[in-house]
Amino acid sequence: MQLYAGPSRAFIEDATLRVIAAKIGDAYYDYFRHRASASEFLSWQNSLAALAQQFRYTGLLDNGVVLELQLPSSSARLDCLVFGESSADGSPKAVLVELKQWSDVCPSDVDGCVESFVGGAVRRVLHPSLQALQYAEYLEDTSEGFDVDRGGVKLLPCSWLHNLHPAAAAPLLAPGFRPILDRSPAFIQSDIDRFAEHLKTNVGAGNGQTLMDAAITARHAPSRKLLDYTARMIAGERTYTLVDEQLVAYNSILASVRRGQRRKDEKSVVVVAGGPGTGKSLIALNLMGTLSRSGLNVQHATGSKAFTSNIWRVLGSRSKAQVKYFNSFASTPAGSIDVLLADEAHRIRSSSNNRFTPKSKKSQLSQIDELVAVAKTSVFFIDDFQAVRPGEVGSTVMIREAAVQAQAQYEQIDLRTQFRCAGSDEYIDWLDQLLEIRKTGTTALTEAQFDFRVVDDPLTLDELIRDKVRDGASARLMAGFCWPWSMPDEAGNLLDDVVIGEFRRPWNAQPDARRLAKGVPPAPFWATDPAGIGQVGCIYTAQGFEFDYCGVIWGADLVMRDGIWTGQTSASRDTVVRRGGGARFTDCVKNAYRVLMTRGMKGCYLYCTDEETAEYVRTCAHR
Repeated sequence: MQLYAGPSRAFIEDATLRVIAAKIGDAYYDYFRHRASASEFLSWQNSLAALAQQFRYTGLLDNGVVLELQLPSSSARLDCLVFGESSADGSPKAVLVELKQWSDVCPSDVDGCVESFVGGAVRRVLHPSLQALQYAEYLEDTSEGFDVDRGGVKLLPCSWLHNLHPAAAAPLLAPGFRPILDRSPAFIQSDIDRFAEHLKTNVGAGNGQTLMDAAITARHAPSRKLLDYTARMIAGERTYTLVDEQLVAYNSILASVRRGQRRKDEKSVVVVAGGPGTGKSLIALNLMGTLSRSGLNVQHATGSKAFTSNIWRVLGSRSKAQVKYFNSFASTPAGSIDVLLADEAHRIRSSSNNRFTPKSKKSQLSQIDELVAVAKTSVFFIDDFQAVRPGEVGSTVMIREAAVQAQAQYEQIDLRTQFRCAGSDEYIDWLDQLLEIRKTGTTALTEAQFDFRVVDDPLTLDELIRDKVRDGASARLMAGFCWPWSMPDEAGNLLDDVVIGEFRRPWNAQPDARRLAKGVPPAPFWATDPAGIGQVGCIYTAQGFEFDYCGVIWGADLVMRDGIWTGQTSASRDTVVRRGGGARFTDCVKNAYRVLMTRGMKGCYLYCTDEETAEYVRTCAHR
């Protein structure tokens, strides 16, 4: 999706007549169904007028121009792409321009970042040339139109700060940024001729409209899946690009770790909070690779057997010394770990003790206090709305209180840009409003990039998911925990527990199933084994994973009655959640369906066993 695309002559004319911002604003409203903010509108008006003047000065009259292009499967948008053939060798290229109106910039102690007045305050932000570089790498990874090996257009990132006076530009052009600026140059107010030469050399031969049309309509390459690349990530290869605030978070945590290493007696706690698909696990695994290579004692921990088992599977059995569970640190000496990366921290329990813990080894600390105590720097990746069992007590509030108790330095980093659900912030906001998890004001779905449908029967749902797999996409069928979950029979075959009329399917294997028939994946690998398409996944095997498409069976444990969400314990087969009872039960079930319905990167198909609930969801989706 882009808010503006056309020939450079038309862009120059629209900007000269001062209608460019209005055209983009109208396209923004048509797409997002609400008006852009006044500050964003003003940014378009000022920066694009300056850019058009630069294009006229350079003589770019036969080029293609794309403005506000949304990155595939992301809610992030780049500012400008200008297409054309190189005047040097005739090769197809596109200059990616990150526009900034900054008039002042300050240095930052976080790698890759500077500080500037943004959004009404001085904030730590990514260096604009690095931002452009990350956008370019992300496009190269996700769109065939920019994959040079497949005949795509070569991307050349840069930044242009048209209001920045040379006297204020020193922090932006500091020697430490030289490796970035060599790949993604920065141009300031006084660089009109240098910027013109850059544009002329790379896209000055024109024919840009044809190149633009081919690039922006090209097929999106399959998104790189997290676990497929973990091994190379840990080995030190760049396999998945961090973008925007993900990279800011990553570099901020590295800065915190470095400070902790210098100040031996200082403990620090960092919370990275974000909703589904914001890249929390991706940041954690990138950090694990980087910090491991630097020789630090870094540990990765989760509360998910499925996710942890898949990391072990990809990295090999030796990784078990570094990838553990939250309850693995009860006897670990305080401060003995340099960095603890606690992924899915919403699954932290009140205590690491259980009925199998010997009395002599029972911890007197809460689990959160243990995790803070063992590491010099503890990093918690969390979504406050993903706790799906009463015993899961992790929250940003609880972590902050533990940091204060430990007299640790505390920092919270919020991730807002999400790369799941086709980058549709609207879908996440709508789902949270629908389930009354948080008030967002989004009461209907208007965007088209995320494929959401309510279907009439489970057989149709199953066929939709299987069709996607046959087409080469990743997809899984999941359900609320409303049916019995049997152990396999003597031959290791799974029983058809999920029965709805003619629809009969087994759950994924139970975690402690000892014998499974050939072709049946163990529970932890249901999400990643191709044979998982034959079973229905539950919340405990789906959480933490993503697919191109997800199919969800919404059972009778949560129904809409007279305008009120009602949790029905009688319909639940999850004995642990049922024991929570009352409001706690309803909240856990709401969170579970939120998790299930946000596993898809491109689409979610839903079947509700309760017709009144189904009709309510349909009505809310298409008001």
